[in-house]
Amino acid sequence: MQEHDRNILWLILLGISIALGKLLSGSDPLSWRLVAGRSLLGAATTMIAGAAVMQIPDLPLIAILGIGSALGVGGAQVVEKIIVNWGSRGGG
Repeated sequence: MQEHDRNILWLILLGISIALGKLLSGSDPLSWRLVAGRSLLGAATTMIAGAAVMQIPDLPLIAILGIGSALGVGGAQVVEKIIVNWGSRGGG
């Protein structure tokens, strides 16, 4: 496995971990749908850090994971707010 592929895998795992941590610390009742949805959302928003890798290809893994953590936490909250607001207006 090449270094680029390993970095992507680490980012995906980081995003899933962040999402599961947020889920377990929240007061929402756990369901498989909620776990899967937040895991996918966390992984997707953390992958935005891949853009940093494209801009600075020699960035160390720890810096990539730090950027991924910040984007994963902040990005997931923004996306959740947008979805909640969109849903409260009747889906459109």
